[in-house]
Formats: sequence, structure tokens, C-alpha cells
Amino acid sequence: MKRSILRAVSIAALLCAPMAFAAEPGAGAPNAGKPVFGTFGIATEFMDQSVRPGDDFFRFVNGKWIDSFVIPSDQSNYGQFTYLRIEAEERVKQIIEDAAAQGGAKGTAAQRIADYYKSYLDEAAIEAKGLAPIAPIMAKIAAAATPADIAALMGEVGFASVIGGFVNVDSKQPDRYIAYMGQSGLGLPDRAYYLEDTSNFPQARSAYRGLIVTLLGAAEIAGAEAAADDILAFETEIAKLHWDRVKSRNRDLTYNLRTRAALKTAAPDFAWDRFLEAQGYATQNEFVVSQIDAVEGLARLVASTNVATLQNYLRFHALRTNADVLPKAFDAAVFDVYGKLIGGQQEQRARWRRAVGAVEGAMGQEVGKIYVDRHFGPAQKAGMDALVDNLREAFAERLAKLDWMGEATRQEALAKLAAFTPKIGFPDKWRDFAGLEVVAGDAFGNADRAARFNIAYNRARLGQPIDKDEWGMLPQTVNASYNPPRNEITFPAGILQPPFFDLAADPAVNYGAIGAVIGHEIGHGFDDQGRKSDGTGQLREWWTPEDEARFEEKATKFVEQYSAFEALPGLNLNGRLGLGENLGDLGGLNMAYAAYKRATNGQDVPVIDGFTGDQRFFMAWAQVWRIKWTEAALRRQVVVGPHSPGQFRVLGIVRNMDEWYQAFDVKPTDTLYLPPEQRVRIW
Repeated sequence: MKRSILRAVSIAALLCAPMAFAAEPGAGAPNAGKPVFGTFGIATEFMDQSVRPGDDFFRFVNGKWIDSFVIPSDQSNYGQFTYLRIEAEERVKQIIEDAAAQGGAKGTAAQRIADYYKSYLDEAAIEAKGLAPIAPIMAKIAAAATPADIAALMGEVGFASVIGGFVNVDSKQPDRYIAYMGQSGLGLPDRAYYLEDTSNFPQARSAYRGLIVTLLGAAEIAGAEAAADDILAFETEIAKLHWDRVKSRNRDLTYNLRTRAALKTAAPDFAWDRFLEAQGYATQNEFVVSQIDAVEGLARLVASTNVATLQNYLRFHALRTNADVLPKAFDAAVFDVYGKLIGGQQEQRARWRRAVGAVEGAMGQEVGKIYVDRHFGPAQKAGMDALVDNLREAFAERLAKLDWMGEATRQEALAKLAAFTPKIGFPDKWRDFAGLEVVAGDAFGNADRAARFNIAYNRARLGQPIDKDEWGMLPQTVNASYNPPRNEITFPAGILQPPFFDLAADPAVNYGAIGAVIGHEIGHGFDDQGRKSDGTGQLREWWTPEDEARFEEKATKFVEQYSAFEALPGLNLNGRLGLGENLGDLGGLNMAYAAYKRATNGQDVPVIDGFTGDQRFFMAWAQVWRIKWTEAALRRQVVVGPHSPGQFRVLGIVRNMDEWYQAFDVKPTDTLYLPPEQRVRIW
């Protein structure tokens, strides 16, 4: 007991150590040893204290910012993630410019980084080349005389396909890699855009058809109008076969181990051997198929569709997906549909920002290694290590006391928690990009070679031992993740800065911000889908039927709560689609609160600027999800995104925590009030 208390005190002390960070635009530069935001880590100047916390806690913390902030014209939404990503872009730009100034012999990291970036920026050279770079792709499409030829192209890098795939850890045999395949092939964000006449879907379909005509016409493809009708009709048939996003989340339904022979039996007219050989799976016999009947139906659809339609489908998507490295007319036309209409973004992002993203997509770890050296220190790493350990111990204590979980399931859950692998800041082992050829002045070719290089890297894992040191995220990424087959949580350096993590901030703020994010990712191991894997990462039944039924009863109440939120007039959230992320938030904030109490056990927690420690904790959660949306982007997020929009990530969680009611004296007359018996308590 003494050791635990001393350890908690040391964690709190570490979290109060000074560390300076770059501030949000308008927040002002931090002074040494002082938080970036306000006096304790919260930008209180953005609060609207005329609003009762129990009526709209999101607005109580962020209201003045919501009223005054204008979304930049090159953004579809703007929140805390956005500004950190913008800052990361600027840092990466400096790294790239330094590499360019440094120079370097061909084949060095500096040469690859600089030439990739400069080639992408060289719009004059791209314009001068016209469609010559994509001509070999177009020639291959023209030469495809049969559906079997088309199937072979769909397996190649650089061509659209109705069946997507990748290599990853086998969810049921996590000691091996296996090839996965699943539904693909749509140009619009979701099947609903093709099949429903609500929302702005008809307008999106019309604009999408117009884009097909524009791109094919600009490429001098004959009969662009008729081709557009055929492509849209073909993609509508694809959409009819696709599973919806709720069904596609179900890990029990999406693990379907099939042999090559079984695939051939289900869709005998599809050229499976040619398709798989083109993917690099000539000798591979087993595959995990996600949306099994959809994939089989898509294979049959390709085999029965006329070649001319399939050719034009491939031509259009080759032009669309490569538009950023083709003449500006193509790029602008794609932006008008995807950026403006679907995303609500009024202006294309600066070319240099897109160039940074292109470099990161091609060789992000080469840049990331330098990023970490410059922007991520040992104090941040130590602080995160301490937080993760404390969150895990707090959750273990909660698991031990759950009244709805039986002992057999509890012991498995505790074993899974103990087996979690945290990855913090950056990988211990960096990828080697020496085999990637980057040619100065060849933006299209560089993108093509990078895609081939990275897909070959992914496929080469087949037959190899599991690389437990491998990272699925770049260190400069502003995000975090949980990986069920690996049972690991990842927190890149990019997110480990204010407002999520500030070593100079009040501990309550760090626990309510990054602590809750840590808890969220741990919670994914125990959400409605992540819980299905055990501590080794194996997808198997380890819950008793009784515990599973009790869990589902609680989860269903949570689904109903979120489905009642109206994001736009007539557009409610899909509580079942967002269930995993919402459960992650609920568990995460509860874990973080318990960890905060452990870390401050026996200490005098002062009132700061009139706010108690518990109030500061919950305010930090509301601050990290501060965001504004364009209407189009919000609509798209509700339809396709598993994450609830930020305001609902705040409101939907705090109203289920008794501690929030106590902290802000929330009354039954307040809008967000839920009677105690209606509050969802799971983890």
C-alpha cells in the first residue's frame, strides 16, 4: 500500500514538472514552466459561464470559442486535432526544407525526402507533362479485352478494385500473418450515397456523375456522358452488395477463413488466380474474407459486366485517385466534389501542406525519426509511461469490483489488461526506405513507386514471424490507437502535447485529457468488438453467456442514448455505428477519473481560479473535443464515421458519470440530467 501511494505521489509530481510547447494560434506563446493554456491548462477565456454546465457542458467550456471562431476556408472542420496537425505539418515542412538544404547523394534519406517534396510542389512540371505519366496505366486498361483481364488489373497496384486487401496479423491465429480481403470499389463515401434519397445524397450523386464526365472528357475518352451513366450504374450495383458500416464492425461476422478453392466455387466466373497472382499471392491458399457474401457477389458482378464499362470504371478511378499529380484541371475538379460539396471545404489546402502529406504517406518514418529527435523529449516519455501504468492499475481495481461480471470472465479480463503492450512516442526500430527510388521532377512516378514499395512491404510479411516492434502509426501523427490482434495501445509523439498532454499543467487537466485518451484506447480492448479478443490477441469466446448478455444490455442502453442525439435537423447519430468509440470514451473517462484519484490520494487538491480539481478534470475532457464543423462535413461524419462528433463525445459521456453531477451540482431540471437508474456504467 505504501509503495502504491508513493508511486501515485511521484506520478503527480512528474506531471507538474515544467515543459514548454508550441501554442494554439491565438493562445500565446508559453512561458517556461507555465501551461500553454490558461493558468492551469484550460483556456478559460473560451468558456461561456452564462450556460449551466448541466444544460450544455460542451458550450459551458467552449462557448465563446464556438461563437467567435471561423473555420478556415481550407478546412472542413476545426478542432484541437486540427491545430495540432497543422503544427505538425509546419514542423515536418521545416524538416523537409532542412533536408533539401543539406542535399544528399542519391539513395540517402535527405535525397528521397527533398526530391519527393519538391517534385510534388513543381506544378509547372506536372502541367507540362500532361497525361503522359498516366499513359501506361491507360494503355493497360485499353488492352484488357475480357473480364478476366480486368480482374488481373484489379489485383495490380495503381488500379481500382471492387475487392480490397492487405496483410495483417491473423485475428484467430495471432502468431502468423494472413492476407485479408474485403468489399471495396465505391467512389462516393458510403453505400448510402448511392441508395438513399435523404440528406444531400442525390446532389452528391449528380455532382459525382458530373466529375466522371469531366475527367473522362479531359482525358479525351470517347462517349464520356454515356460512360458516366454506366459507371454510376455499376457502382450502384456495387453499393447494393456492400454491407453497411454497422454490420461491417461485427468481428464475428467479418472473420471468414476461405481457401482459394472455396472462393472459386462461390464465384467460378471470376479470374481468381489472375487476380491473386497480380496481388502477389500466387502461392497463397488461405484468406480471411471480411464481408464474405459481398465479396463473392462483387466477384460475380465483375465477371458479368461488359468490358467497356469495366474499362471506363478503371480509367475514371485512375484519373481521380492520381489527380493531385496530374494537371491542375483534374485536381480542381476532384476537389470541387470531394472537398467542397462532400466535405464543405471552400478552398483547396496550400500545395505545400498537401506535399507534406504526400511525403508522409510515402516515407513517413524517415521524416518521423527526425521529428522525434527535435520535438519529443525524455520527460514526455517518462510522464506518459507513468500515466499509462497508473491508468492500467486503476482499471484493474475497477475490474476487480465490477458487480455485473462473473469471476471466470473477470480473470480473463485482468489477464488481458496485464498483457497490454503500450507503445509511446516513437518506434524502437525504424523502417528502412533504402529501396524506394525517388526521382527529381517525377511527381507521378514517385507516387506510383512509393505505393508499390509500401504495398510490397506489407505483403512481404506473409510467412514471416510477427514483428512486435512494428508501428502502424507515424510518430508525428496526432492520434492514438488500439490493435486487437496485437493487444497493444499506441500513442504517437504528435498527440503528446497540449491540450492533450502538458507537463506544466494541473494534474487534473492531464488526467481529464491525455489520461482519458489513454483510457479510451485501453477501453477499446473491452468495447463491443475489441473485447472479443483475449490477452494474446486471439479472436475467441472468452466471456460467459451470462456476462455477455449483461454487457449487451448495458451497451444497448448506450446505443439508445446516442441515437437520440440530433446532429442536424432530421439527422440523428447512429448509436450502433458509434458504439465502439463511445464505449471507449465512457470507459476511458471513468478510468482516468479513478487514476486521478489514485494519483492524488491523501494530497490537498487546491481550488484554482474558482474551479475544483474534479471540475478541472471534466473541463479538460470538454476542451480536447472542442470543434466546429461545416454542415457538409458534419453530415458525412454522422453517416460514415464511427466517431461521434466532438460535442456529443462530451455530452454523451459526462451525463453518465455520477462524479460530474457532483462536481457541477447538476439538477434534475437541467437538460443533460439522467436519473441514476438510466446512467450507463460498464467499466
